[in-house]
Amino acid sequence: MNDDIEALQNKLAHLKTEHQDLDAAISSLAENKPFAQLEMQRLKKRKLRLKDEIVTLENQLLPDIIA
Repeated sequence: MNDDIEALQNKLAHLKTEHQDLDAAISSLAENKPFAQLEMQRLKKRKLRLKDEIVTLENQLLPDIIA
């Protein structure tokens, strides 16, 4: 069980790092005019998919608390 939690935490850390890297790449691309619109869209879609994966993993790691 602890190995599973540790594996999820490692994957979560990796996804968060990749998400931050994409954010930096998007910002850099936007600063350089003109920027490739198609490339920007692909990066943003990838960033959203990563965010969804991050939220899913965080929900798996944190138990539901019913008040």
